[in-house]
Amino acid sequence: MHVTRCPIPVATRAPGGETNAYLVSASETRRDEAGREPAILVDPAAKTDALDRLLEAHTVDHILVTHTHPDHVGGVEPYAAATDATVWARDGRTDRFRDATDREPDCTFTPDTTIPLGDERVRVLDAPGHAPDHVALEAGRGGPICCGDCAIREGSVVVGTPEGDMRAYMTTLRRLRAIDPPTLYPGHGPAIEAPRTTLERLLSHRAEREQRVQEAAATGADTIAEIIETAYDKNLAGVRDLARATVAAHLEKLAVEGHVTWDGRPVSPFADD
Repeated sequence: MHVTRCPIPVATRAPGGETNAYLVSASETRRDEAGREPAILVDPAAKTDALDRLLEAHTVDHILVTHTHPDHVGGVEPYAAATDATVWARDGRTDRFRDATDREPDCTFTPDTTIPLGDERVRVLDAPGHAPDHVALEAGRGGPICCGDCAIREGSVVVGTPEGDMRAYMTTLRRLRAIDPPTLYPGHGPAIEAPRTTLERLLSHRAEREQRVQEAAATGADTIAEIIETAYDKNLAGVRDLARATVAAHLEKLAVEGHVTWDGRPVSPFADD
């Protein structure tokens, strides 16, 4: 299948200030009477001239989002109105979808739902962690994956409370690594042409950060502010709130796994650790 990226300037804290919208079209399919190819629109962050031009040669049959963070959904309603496409939302998360998009979904999907596109299909993959409703979209059997905010080619993805779940996120990274797609198309930045290498880097980064958080707790740091001073060795100007949310997500994971006690109050490492 063909995946075309269209970066859209939006209000986002991701590096570059853009969110990627994607147009997914079948490798071989019949065109309509106007010569347009059927396609699926993914993560329309906003309605823009650039995305309008991209859609001119296509008939958008379906609109999906990888998750409902504001920087991924701003164009759902205007493009639904302009294209008469079927709008999809995750089953059990329709209230969240409606609140984010001001749009009632036409259909709902669950993990492993397949959506036909020409003679091929797009498959929905469960991919929680960055957001509770997060999914990824596999473009054809064994094809590239639109992974939203699961991965990024350079740097790392924010996984922070209250939206983020670090245990789920690391499971998602491992699942994507096991699938080993030819390409990952992320929510921000350029395509990831070496997915396994990037996923292993992200897993290593999270494991290293977790170790630093746990070591800080074990050596007496009992607040997030104190842990940040030990767990981070870079300038956090402008992103300290993200660091706080990330440390809290790591602490929640460590608490579930029995390495620390943490309930939003001072941290205590278990005595036998």
